[in-house]
Amino acid sequence: MTTLLVIAKEPLPGRVKTRLTPPFTPHQAAALAEASLTDTLHAVAATPASRRLLVLDGRPGPWLPPGFDVVRQCAGPLDERLADAFAHCAGPALLIGMDTPQVTPALLDVDFADCDAVFGPAEDGGFWALGLAEPDPDLLRGVPMSTPVTGAVQRERLIAAGLRVRDLPRLRDVDIAADAEAVAALAPHGRFAARLARCAPAAAGPGSPSGTGSAARSGPRR
Repeated sequence: MTTLLVIAKEPLPGRVKTRLTPPFTPHQAAALAEASLTDTLHAVAATPASRRLLVLDGRPGPWLPPGFDVVRQCAGPLDERLADAFAHCAGPALLIGMDTPQVTPALLDVDFADCDAVFGPAEDGGFWALGLAEPDPDLLRGVPMSTPVTGAVQRERLIAAGLRVRDLPRLRDVDIAADAEAVAALAPHGRFAARLARCAPAAAGPGSPSGTGSAARSGPRR
């Protein structure tokens, strides 16, 4: 069975989802980050796995369901932190972030029988999931993160290593307000959608019912 890893940051105001401000306040952005993380963790908890691991920058809170081991993220740039996350695994592992609350157990229940790696591309050019049948941290070190070509470079790194890669569906990360609206519409019954509905009135601006519809897309994240 597979180890499922979630790499995340403690949802504290001013430290998470800063590109949601404006239109949201730092406290609203943190509440949305917590809802996104909670939806993600519950999807992981409902997925068959040999182990569930939260690789956390910060401290766990009441949003963490039972059944997870928690390890601290290492210091350094994102490629080093992702590589270190895989270093905690001895067998097949799938890593995701906290930015895709629309994720489901069906997407996370991967099978490595016909591949050596699974890759989940993100709409912004990054990736939302990376699975390795035999985790090798060096496959991530040196990959440029938060660029329009991050996903392409990471996938090519896998191919260059001779791995058979199976692609997962493309998903949208929550980075900016327009992403939040689009993702909430994909999972309307989740905690993230409910939190967005409560945040929207406070974030509303002139001429926009929710205050989020006119946000422009900026650069991608992992």
